[in-house]
Amino acid sequence: MNNFKKIGVCAPSSYVEKNDIDAAAAFLATQNIETFIHPQTFARHNQSAGTVQEKLKALHELYKDSSIDCIWAAGGGNRSLQLLDHLDYDLIRSNAKPMIGFSDTTALLNAITVKTDIINIHGPIFKNIHKYQNFEDLFSESTSMPLNNSKILKPGSAEGIVFGGNLSIFQYLPETLSGNWLDGAILCLEDCNEELSRIDRMFIHLKRLGVFNHINALILGEFTDLQDSTRPFGFSLEDIILEHTDDTKMPIIMNAPFGHGQSLHPFIIGKTAFLDTKNKTLQTDFSL
Repeated sequence: MNNFKKIGVCAPSSYVEKNDIDAAAAFLATQNIETFIHPQTFARHNQSAGTVQEKLKALHELYKDSSIDCIWAAGGGNRSLQLLDHLDYDLIRSNAKPMIGFSDTTALLNAITVKTDIINIHGPIFKNIHKYQNFEDLFSESTSMPLNNSKILKPGSAEGIVFGGNLSIFQYLPETLSGNWLDGAILCLEDCNEELSRIDRMFIHLKRLGVFNHINALILGEFTDLQDSTRPFGFSLEDIILEHTDDTKMPIIMNAPFGHGQSLHPFIIGKTAFLDTKNKTLQTDFSL
């Protein structure tokens, strides 16, 4: 587990159930990994796991705790975006350690990497780790994301630093985070429970921001349980992707094994990866 001996857990998004957290901690104990559950993890403020101030305090305390090797988001949901303007990035940079999570945690994973150069892991939320089927892959020293069942929309090879996560969250980050951090990147995106028309608008937004003209490759993961309106939209996910990337020559793959469905193969945000559509692999050094 990359020598992770002690994991710190807090809930930067929606509230979680104690039974799920206890089960996850018990599983890690069988792997000889100690877990510290920050008290904020069980806070509630409407759907949120406490207030913005409570979440910030928990995150900063976990970063400052030198006994903790890694921070793990307890769950997903909503409202991690609210934290970005208030995080103490200097404190985080001075106490570098990776964070694990996905879905709503997309905001924190990418923002912290951009602001501090600390690499983070796009992987399962803590409350589901005892159900996670790719536990060994999560902390292996090197990995190759299998793309055998993926569909190649545009062939090619590419090298770049990996960013991405949940599309509905990520769409806000190019404008929220200053700088040219997406130049030459490999962008990985997934989503769930969205209407196709809203997916269409998100891709238009990213296109108009110039994202697709600056990245080196686009990898789409699972887009599960997509919805349609009463009057059918008529455009498929593939139609949407191809239309909004029609003026690019970069390699594009869809149906990669990460997202909210059955597959959530981990990838490291902030690490250089190598995409080869001929051999259908995304390779990266997974050491932290």
